[in-house]
Amino acid sequence: MEQKSDVAGYFEPGGKNATLIYILYLANIIVPFTAIVGVIFAYLNRGQSSSWVDSHYTYQIRTFWIGLLFGIISALLTVILIGFLLILLVLVWMIVRCIKGMQLAGRNEAVPNPETWLF
Repeated sequence: MEQKSDVAGYFEPGGKNATLIYILYLANIIVPFTAIVGVIFAYLNRGQSSSWVDSHYTYQIRTFWIGLLFGIISALLTVILIGFLLILLVLVWMIVRCIKGMQLAGRNEAVPNPETWLF
């Protein structure tokens, strides 16, 4: 029974759920569409937990949409070859944001500026 409650904690609003969303975003590099599941979790759980966790949900939602926007722009620019470099930069940007977020969530700390476009 104890193990079941541990797993359930990842699906309820809180620090474990925020960490799961970061993992889903990182898994999206290998397994497509897991980021969509992550952003759905973030939208569903935002406003249902403490303020420090809500800062992570806001950060995650923005990470998804900004990454998608620049990912599409980069894909379109592959026609003139610069897009390949831009795709790599978007990938690095997303990895850094996820690692930073996971570190903060692991320490139960809020994201200092969840509205930022950078890191």
